[in-house]
Amino acid sequence: MNGNVVFIKSKMFAVRTVNLYKYLRYDKNEYVMSKQLLKSGTSIGANIAESTCAMSSKDFLAKTYIAFKECAETQYWLDLLLETDYLSEQQYQSISADCSELKKLLSSITKTLKENN
Repeated sequence: MNGNVVFIKSKMFAVRTVNLYKYLRYDKNEYVMSKQLLKSGTSIGANIAESTCAMSSKDFLAKTYIAFKECAETQYWLDLLLETDYLSEQQYQSISADCSELKKLLSSITKTLKENN
């Protein structure tokens, strides 16, 4: 998995998500949205890791699509954190760009898999 770009990027994103969670919990005293963000943001990489052990191409597609949906959920929580002033515009733009990049990569992978199956 060392050369798997999506896996590497999703793991880096998970690390950023964990660090953002710690910041929101301890510096901003935000508990509910930060926990949701933590769950969805780390689930992206977990599903990608799981997809590498898929039993079939359909199983691989299903795991990859779940990761894609987790990206969409993560983006929702990021948007909400921005709109409720828990994140600055600069903080939001930085992590949101990474989330969007992952979502585009996963969208491309799932579309290609669907076309080939």
